[in-house]
Amino acid sequence: MSSEMNPRTPKIETKLPAVGTTIFTVMSALATEHNAVNLGQGFPDFNCDPALVQAVTDAMQQGLNQYPPMPGIPALREAVATKIKALHAREYSAATEITITAGATQGIITAILAVVRPGDEVIVLEPCYDSYVPNIELAGGTVVRVPLTPHTFRPDFDKIAAAITPKTRAILVNSPHNPSATIWSRGDMLQLQDLLAPTEILLISDEVYEHMVFDGRQHESAARYPGLAARAFIVSSFGKTYHVTGWKVGTVVAPTPLMAEFRKVHQFNVFTVNTPVQHGLARYMADPTPYLELPAFYQRKRDLFRAGLAATKFKLLPSEGSYFQCVDISDVSDLSEADFCQWLTKEIGVAAIPLSAFYGDGFDQRVVRFCFAKKDETLQAALARLAKL
Repeated sequence: MSSEMNPRTPKIETKLPAVGTTIFTVMSALATEHNAVNLGQGFPDFNCDPALVQAVTDAMQQGLNQYPPMPGIPALREAVATKIKALHAREYSAATEITITAGATQGIITAILAVVRPGDEVIVLEPCYDSYVPNIELAGGTVVRVPLTPHTFRPDFDKIAAAITPKTRAILVNSPHNPSATIWSRGDMLQLQDLLAPTEILLISDEVYEHMVFDGRQHESAARYPGLAARAFIVSSFGKTYHVTGWKVGTVVAPTPLMAEFRKVHQFNVFTVNTPVQHGLARYMADPTPYLELPAFYQRKRDLFRAGLAATKFKLLPSEGSYFQCVDISDVSDLSEADFCQWLTKEIGVAAIPLSAFYGDGFDQRVVRFCFAKKDETLQAALARLAKL
């Protein structure tokens, strides 16, 4: 029989045998199916500033539509350097220490691929964002899971220290934290700095929610701590800050030797990033007001949502930063977190995310996560449904 009559796809051995469809995709599809208010996946349902759209439109109409420089256009890298110096009193070279990425997720995997080799160990603090573990595995590294303290989600430095071995290559830290909405304090950062000081361990600091810190607190960026900044890739997101998650543009900053390795990978996995969007962002960032006012913007939404939840049987956990609110479901249901989220979506009409999805072993502590980056009317509609509980 001719091979044309019997086509065959060669078998491959998956590099990510444990990876399936993400919980965010599953819950968003379920929310659509049941016409539920989607407070699961973390994205705004409101528009960005029209001035930002106009800045990008102007760049397109001015013909700025061809490849930009591999690390990003100079004006945007300079704007990032200016912002970090103003907020955290640290100078980064726009020429050699800042790279514009295709979103923070691409920035994180690029950092990992640049520095993690087969056999290297990388510490992740669970619960953690779902891209970390597959990224490490794709690099051939070994994932070392260290739990944050259940329910409070504070770092346990004794456990972190115990996880360090001669093979430890890097540690990933995320503050403000997804999914728990906690932030690391100055004391936490100083402890981390002291712990890493005698080692060659690199830090990947996921700071995508850097401008969402509430109640007068300060975002403790790794850039503020010389001993951390010297060994850190610091990842941020224009999409989170400016309500344009679909644009997929982020930034990574690191000392020159680390950034040189980062760019070697960056130039061959994405090469460079959307030109007119970069020009639009650079122009828009000339005014710091939008990101300086972001904490108050989201704190108002947080407070509105928490006030409504207070009338339910949910136990509210602190929301110190990010645009998430976690709740304990113990007084509402005996279901597991995952089953409760399915039930809540189908029967009550509100989608949430189980925290067990952020643990490798599916650890269930009766806590689920809502996203309040929504229009006020969306939050009110969700609260009206949750009031039935």
